[in-house]
Amino acid sequence: MRQFGLPRPSMPARLTANLASISFARLARISVLLAFAAMLLLPASRCTADAPNIIFVLCDDHRFDCMGVAGHPFIETPHMDAMAHEGAMLTRAYVTTSLCSPSRASILTGQYAHNHRVVDNYHPVDPKLVFFPQQLQKAGYQTAFIGKWHMGGEIDDPQRGFNHWIAFKGQGTYWPDGHGTTREVPQTTYDGFNINGKRVPQKSYITDELTDYALRWLGERDTDKPFFLYVSHKGVHADFVPADRHRGRYDKQPLPIDIPSAADMKRGNLPMWVRNQRNSRHGVDFGYNLADFSPAVYYRRYCESLLAVDDSIGKLDAFLKREGLRENTLFVYMGDNGFQFGDHGLIDKRVAYEASARVPLLMRMPGKIPAGPKFEGLVGNIDVGPTLLEAAGAPQLKNADGESFWKAICGDNASVDPDRNLLYEYYWERNYPHTPTLHAVIGGRWKYIRCHGLWDRDELYDLENDPEEMNNLIDVPRHADRVRAMNPTLWSLLHHTDGHEIPLLEDRGPVFPWRHPDHSKQAPFPAEYFRDSEPQR
Repeated sequence: MRQFGLPRPSMPARLTANLASISFARLARISVLLAFAAMLLLPASRCTADAPNIIFVLCDDHRFDCMGVAGHPFIETPHMDAMAHEGAMLTRAYVTTSLCSPSRASILTGQYAHNHRVVDNYHPVDPKLVFFPQQLQKAGYQTAFIGKWHMGGEIDDPQRGFNHWIAFKGQGTYWPDGHGTTREVPQTTYDGFNINGKRVPQKSYITDELTDYALRWLGERDTDKPFFLYVSHKGVHADFVPADRHRGRYDKQPLPIDIPSAADMKRGNLPMWVRNQRNSRHGVDFGYNLADFSPAVYYRRYCESLLAVDDSIGKLDAFLKREGLRENTLFVYMGDNGFQFGDHGLIDKRVAYEASARVPLLMRMPGKIPAGPKFEGLVGNIDVGPTLLEAAGAPQLKNADGESFWKAICGDNASVDPDRNLLYEYYWERNYPHTPTLHAVIGGRWKYIRCHGLWDRDELYDLENDPEEMNNLIDVPRHADRVRAMNPTLWSLLHHTDGHEIPLLEDRGPVFPWRHPDHSKQAPFPAEYFRDSEPQR
């Protein structure tokens, strides 16, 4: 039994001396008892542990392919890469709404946006909703939130589920003096931090300062209790401002994304709204309504800003090593949504395309999560809460739409349903009127996207043969049966999660409807919409 790290039990002398005189029946009974005792000494299932500590790090706008371990041509993310090699890299991780506040609310509640109803960046979470950290508290965990809350606009008050609280209003700012930025994004604030209800000024680069606060809390925590630490970075939200030590690192690197031309988008049968969005605040022709917008420059600064987030992971991991906590700590890293840098002629997020909806997700726990192999099961942000609660042995959320994949990622004779689909949803915002209400079936080889309230094409993509999603097959006759099958699948996902209504909230925040008069023109109606009589049925 030494292979389990346990001392070999010595056999009592009296039992040794009298073994020959013991009847066969008694010997059999003793053998059964000894076998049962040995079973108790065997290691438990790979997925069980004594209340593991949990660190959950959330990065803003981190697209799935922007890590060294994901095959990126130049970015340096050694600590993310190490997490993937020492634990699991989840290759099919998606958010169900690609926007800051809705995605964060889905992580906390395990619910789709149509249920938690946080559908933009200006409205708060319903106070009756339960966050998964509240369930961890019930299981005896001490909990801390440090970073970007960003639900309810200017709200940064301490929230339920957290014993320790550090947050800032809206988007905050990278530097307290604002240096390094080229434009001020909506909800930028310079009010510093709310630390457990007290206003404290920001002093340095925000990614580093949040990391320092996290390390301080870890060092001062109650060591008799398991902990849950949620580090929610501002980085790498636009406007991207790298730490001074990283600025200019990638000035000579090319943009590793092919930006399609307007003609390419027309040939690919992309909807009118996508082609029109090209000349908008969220398109390459008029990005952020800047006359000289450059996706390449913007992307370089994005990659440079991500380096401090990787440093943060390294510092947190160094603490775990130093304190001997690595073996019983589940470390999770995730992006809250992706980001487009010219994919489909677009920038920003909100859309259902891979660059927008697919995110990095890394999980490491030595001895529990097998090290090295990529995890290819389909998972969503709505699954995070249920998974962490199962890992902790805490009570589950009663109204979650997501499901735990803890046993599956531990390799404990379980797997994620291979036929599973996720619902993607985005609800039109008056602030950014160029993106319509969208529902989609995502996560498999075929992606079906339905736009709502527009006289326009829907979309169907074969991700196996068209990973760039530039060949819309929605009107190709040989795929008609597939479209007819995927539409009921979409409605089934909505109906089974009570998605019968579109959340409607009052207008808040600025509006950005602008187009550039000299850039790409308005897209015409699809050719197949023109006919001189209604077809016979």
